[in-house]
Amino acid sequence: MGSAEQVGVVVASRRGGNQELWIYDLRTNQRFTLKERPMARADLDDFVGCYQSGRPRERAETERFRRFAHAGLVARDKVNLDIFWLKDDTLDDPDLLLPPDEIAAEIVENLEAALDRFRKIAFILQPGV
Repeated sequence: MGSAEQVGVVVASRRGGNQELWIYDLRTNQRFTLKERPMARADLDDFVGCYQSGRPRERAETERFRRFAHAGLVARDKVNLDIFWLKDDTLDDPDLLLPPDEIAAEIVENLEAALDRFRKIAFILQPGV
């Protein structure tokens, strides 16, 4: 994914003593960047459909939306929640990776965008502002 943003959605659920964690994988084979391809509301449509707001009993696992039992999660090394189950296509086909100059340019863009955001925060935090 290079310097692209990596996004996962985690939904905790506790029903009748059954503790579960639902994870929606919005990072594998997806590519979001701050400037060239920022995440849009439409990118969350599948998650919203899977989530079943107000109807948690109707949730069902899909390719990107999975349920994990509490016991299995706490048994993981250091309760690591960096969980992958989808295959990242870029691992098999290096042609899908960006060229190094584009990766470097993307990193510079992301750093500049982050620096701009920190400047705005620093300005807001100044006394008397």
